[in-house]
Amino acid sequence: MPVCPICPRQCHLNEGQTGFCRARSCINGVIVPINYGQITSIAMDPIEKKPLYHFFSGSRILSVGSFGCNLRCPFCQNYQISMAGANAVAHQYISPFELVELALKFAREPLGNLGVAFTYNEPFISYEYVRDCAILLHQQGLKTVLVTNGHINQKPLQELLPLVDAMNVDLKGFTQDYYDYVGGNLANVKQTIATAYDKCHIEVTTLVVPTKNDSTAEMAEEAAWLASLSPEIPLHISRYFPRYQSTIAMTSIEKMQELRDVAQKYLHYVHLGNC
Repeated sequence: MPVCPICPRQCHLNEGQTGFCRARSCINGVIVPINYGQITSIAMDPIEKKPLYHFFSGSRILSVGSFGCNLRCPFCQNYQISMAGANAVAHQYISPFELVELALKFAREPLGNLGVAFTYNEPFISYEYVRDCAILLHQQGLKTVLVTNGHINQKPLQELLPLVDAMNVDLKGFTQDYYDYVGGNLANVKQTIATAYDKCHIEVTTLVVPTKNDSTAEMAEEAAWLASLSPEIPLHISRYFPRYQSTIAMTSIEKMQELRDVAQKYLHYVHLGNC
């Protein structure tokens, strides 16, 4: 029975089965991305929206997403596409060549375009599409950016990293209990950050959910760990609002400021988001 090599879930799939992420299936004995080039969302965004504050700030970037995700965050803000499969959301095929041509078209406009950001849903489950696009983007002098949960095995990560210019990694929290809540593996995401931080530009985002991952002790541990890699890694502490299946009350501004003050003891760049 084929095993999907992309993420720690290692889904074992029989012929015709689709994995946990809803985006990779076993077809003719091979696990392939059924969301290859199937775009559900596309927009020109400020690079700061990714959020990347220390990578070509002031630039715009063509942002694209597909469907599916290998986590199950109860508060997902893009649940309409990340929690959807091929038959549950509208999508349009855009080949790597077409996407790069579109990126070049925007690059020629007065406001410019840095490249392509793979975002909105989890890009690593579209590993092959990201790889094929990134090769073409680099040939045209354009950048490849990933906004990711970092839940990926080392082999595909190592293969993709030479083609990636910048990443924002969602470090959901800093306990395995919290990663159980969102359906992931903390050690794996830490390994992704540790592998990538000196190979491309990297920034980290943590969404603070009250009563779940909002303790000062946990933030201190997270910030200290990031600083052990480099105190130059920017950390975005993002404010939570009720969304999708979560009815927990929004994070207070006071809690956000408190956690920022804790993180700033370890890291040079700490930003508050959604405030």
